Amino acid sequence: MAAEPTPSRRGRHAEGVRNDQLLLDAARDVFATYGAAATVAAIAARAGLGIGSLYRRYGSKTELLQRLCLLSMHQATATATEALAGPDATAALSAYIRSCVEQRTGALAPLAGTIDPTPEMWALARKGGRLHNRIVRRAHQDGQLRTDVTAADINWMIEQYARTAPSTDAEDADRTVHQRLLAIAIDGLFAANGQALPGPAPTISAYKRRWQVSPETPTTRPADR
Repeated sequence: MAAEPTPSRRGRHAEGVRNDQLLLDAARDVFATYGAAATVAAIAARAGLGIGSLYRRYGSKTELLQRLCLLSMHQATATATEALAGPDATAALSAYIRSCVEQRTGALAPLAGTIDPTPEMWALARKGGRLHNRIVRRAHQDGQLRTDVTAADINWMIEQYARTAPSTDAEDADRTVHQRLLAIAIDGLFAANGQALPGPAPTISAYKRRWQVSPETPTTRPADR
């Protein structure tokens, strides 16, 4: 039988978990604001930790970016699954959007095309995409979602509001303003008598293509600081 962890070992483990969460929260804020050009030094400083603490957990900036993206996709998938379990299609779509924005899903869009997504990331993206489409399709079938809103529109909406969401240390007043504007935008999805949306509508394929790294695009390297 394995030995019971000593109080000091438990304390070090708890501190490690706390520091890792601080780094991930800081990285999400910094990358959402500055994109892939952000330095790991800036992330460590925002987290209030030394750069050595970051590199003990992640061997490179690319590794940190991939971990952050993967966690974000796991959150989005869990949120979509929960939304589909609800009986009200309109309420489910609204709650799904709000939850994704609150979790800042899509805030990492500035990284698109600058890192190589792992096979696990692509697989999870496909799963999340299927769930996302089901949520939107169900709202259309319910007859409440305006007919000219597409699943890609919802993707972009979540991304735009997630990218402009107040950071973790923002004032309550800033959070309230952001929540009000998001509520207005969500209500607009169900405005049956609203003006026709300007076209053409965005496509899911175009949304996904941004994550394809082209040969001309510089990607992050292990030595990036």
